[in-house]
Amino acid sequence: MTRLRRKALVALFLFTLFIFGTMMGLRTLKPSDGFSDLAPGMDLTGERSERKRQVEGKGSLAPPGPFQAGSSDTKVVLSRSDRDYSIFYDVHIFYYLWYGSPSVDTKYIHWDHPMVPHWDPKIAASHAQGRHAPPEDLASSFYPELGPYSSRDPKVLESHMAQIEAATSGVLVLSWYPPGVADEHGEPTEDLVPAVLDAAQRHSIKVAFHIQPYKGRTEQSMHDNIRYIIDKYGKHDAFYRFRRSTGRVLPMFYVYDSYLTPPESWAELLTAKGSQSIRGTPYDGVFVALIVEERHKHDILASGFDGIYTYFASNGFSFGSSHQNWKAIKTFCDTNNLLFIPSVGPGYVDTAVRPWNNHNTRNRVNGRYYETSLQAALSVRPEIVTITSFNQWHEGTQIERAVPKKTLTRLYLDYQPNQPDHYLQLTRQWAENFNKEKDKWLM
Repeated sequence: MTRLRRKALVALFLFTLFIFGTMMGLRTLKPSDGFSDLAPGMDLTGERSERKRQVEGKGSLAPPGPFQAGSSDTKVVLSRSDRDYSIFYDVHIFYYLWYGSPSVDTKYIHWDHPMVPHWDPKIAASHAQGRHAPPEDLASSFYPELGPYSSRDPKVLESHMAQIEAATSGVLVLSWYPPGVADEHGEPTEDLVPAVLDAAQRHSIKVAFHIQPYKGRTEQSMHDNIRYIIDKYGKHDAFYRFRRSTGRVLPMFYVYDSYLTPPESWAELLTAKGSQSIRGTPYDGVFVALIVEERHKHDILASGFDGIYTYFASNGFSFGSSHQNWKAIKTFCDTNNLLFIPSVGPGYVDTAVRPWNNHNTRNRVNGRYYETSLQAALSVRPEIVTITSFNQWHEGTQIERAVPKKTLTRLYLDYQPNQPDHYLQLTRQWAENFNKEKDKWLM
């Protein structure tokens, strides 16, 4: 009996040794070169190991210097010894320059935005109309910690860059109109772009351009816009460039309401055979179109765009902004060599400017809506995630610091029981998580 027990123990030991050896052997195997499940634009083994070194090594990169051909801002993680966190250049955040206040601009701009009437007169008649009256009554459901500020105030701009840096979002996507042009309720702000680039550079942030629709926007005017932006700002250290899967490193442009221009017109600018083509020229770029309806994905492909983004922070508002559709859109993009860039947001409430639009409100639920949105984006393994927004106060999508406020006529929403920087901190946590997940996708 003793002999049998000894033999059983020896056999068990040998079996355990075999299993251990097999497991160690499997761990040393390298993935094949196929990488069939990579997100578009992901680089291979060399960049993966370098990127992992950057994530883990604090102080491993110096502040960004002048752009050099072959360098890239995407997927780069900037870590410095003077702070305990990184900056992630695959997290982009939409930013607006259209605010004004009397102390700087002689009047309020955008904070006094009028309430937009419903297109049906019967519905419009049952809702409030007129303009807001700052500083007590703002065109926002939340109240900014900085008050109804001016985008021209250098202290405001510096505060914004510090907040974006704290959120570790590496690319500011600047809402842009050509010189002398503005939105319906604002004033031209193109002259502020140099100050934005300089402030961004001080905080290791890059700047991409979000080209807005304006009267007369055509493929010809867009050709002129792209030339203007690259000629004037392309050499600035903060000017953002993106590395495509082909290895080309190009400026990235988001094009809002791109569906307003027919695909055949865009093709004149964005395809190699187009009459206004920028492809293969010094003005080439990565152009990302907005998807609202499902049919837009086919128009975007025919137009010659390089990618798709969703912008809206209201889940279910449109086909593109509905989380349940992101997997299908991502599959379409992968099949057609397009980038898919989902847009996430902390919530949505625009009833301060569209009082009849309460059905599209999305409650923040103390940050849980934001986390759900971020998780939905991560589940489709995107190359880039965009955040709507840093400071679109009219639509209540801002992650900028907000404070409780009560006036004689208004009770503003706030972030309580959390602190004013709650959504900056959530963004930071999720940016770190996003980059950890991307490393796993490549293993």
